Amino acid sequence: MAGVTSSTRFAYAVGDLGINLYFMSAMTFLLIFYTDVFGLSAEVAAWVFLVARVIDAVTDPLIGYLADRTRSRWGKLRPYLLFGPVPLALISLATFTVPDFDDAGKIAWAYATYILFGIVYTVVTIPYAAMTAVLTDNHDERTKLSTLRMACAFAGGWGVSVGMMPLVGVLGGGADGWMWTMALFGVAATALLWWTFADTRERTVATPTRPITLAEAGRTLVSNPPLAVVILVFVLGMLAFTFRQASAPFYFKYNVGREELVSLYFSVTLGVMFLGLAAVPALSARLGKAGAIRVGAVIAMLGGVGFYLTPADNAVMVFVWGALLSLGGAPVAVLGWAMIPDTVEYAEWRTGVRADGVIFSTASFFQKMGKALGGWAVAALLAWFGYVANQPQTAESLHGILVLMSICPLLVNVVLLGATFLYRLDGKTHERIVAALRERAEAFPSVRAQQ
Repeated sequence: MAGVTSSTRFAYAVGDLGINLYFMSAMTFLLIFYTDVFGLSAEVAAWVFLVARVIDAVTDPLIGYLADRTRSRWGKLRPYLLFGPVPLALISLATFTVPDFDDAGKIAWAYATYILFGIVYTVVTIPYAAMTAVLTDNHDERTKLSTLRMACAFAGGWGVSVGMMPLVGVLGGGADGWMWTMALFGVAATALLWWTFADTRERTVATPTRPITLAEAGRTLVSNPPLAVVILVFVLGMLAFTFRQASAPFYFKYNVGREELVSLYFSVTLGVMFLGLAAVPALSARLGKAGAIRVGAVIAMLGGVGFYLTPADNAVMVFVWGALLSLGGAPVAVLGWAMIPDTVEYAEWRTGVRADGVIFSTASFFQKMGKALGGWAVAALLAWFGYVANQPQTAESLHGILVLMSICPLLVNVVLLGATFLYRLDGKTHERIVAALRERAEAFPSVRAQQ
């Protein structure tokens, strides 16, 4: 297959910039929006996060299976980027809106809007993620594609993390400021996702002409040990990310006592993570994808130790150790998505069935379970440590916020480091598998076409 052009790479990548306007808004700010603006207690917010994110995760395999069965003049994945962005923008706006209801009505609104947000978000993002496998089958090209995609994702995440609070203030402050900020993000995200739809094509030659069955889909998952390892890496990477992102606004508001530093902190830490992306392809080429993730895990562990030992009033070192925590997350953020397409070919080689959507959606399901667990854990631990919104915090609650920022992601990265040693699908092995699939397609073209 011919290489992916620069314009196609960029058109694909900008879609994740749009997606991250939603992802980072919910990941970083929805909890503090719920507790300090919407008016939910930390205990109630914890259950909203858990229920909504579990339902969100459960829909992933369903959407993946649906995408694999989709047939249209635009392909099987791109139609979701045409019809999904507007509903996603509208439900995101509703999620960050404070209705004029009583307490029970607000709780019902929070559950309903966040659950619907997760479902519609899945409808758009699962097909988008699966497109990596149909744009190219080259091992190294996928790393480049995923690196540019993550660069755009981090740019979107950086923009949200740095710009959210100032935009909320500029657009009226309070509940109105949050609502209009999400309206602005929705317009931008819709335009970017439509750009991806317009300037990409599904190029994998051997797209099945008949929908796969449930039994075939199941075989691609069961007979796929490398996918199991990637899923574990995904869950742990998302868990670490959730801990450090969702707890940061609380840390600067209450431990540091300077809420205005949140935007600067995210600007620095995500900026360092963004710069770290440039080293990921070279690191992967030298050490392999799993080896590069190992390096990141060790860096994040060092950052966690340093952060925990640093007094909150030492802003410079807080930023330094926070930057190391973020930098350590760069390899897994890029290479997790670059490893999944490789497991698509591995499954096809083992079973004779290609199931891009099913495999990507299954990985996303478990990644979102990590996000669900992380979001619930942050809110639940805040409640356990005695957090009360908009009040001076006790010594116990301040220490708990510090633990969420440092020790929790440190421990997750210890487990992540061990998980990488279980991955066996390196570049040479993947090249042999792709070559074998091409030989099979040439030898049995009619069989291949009917899969």
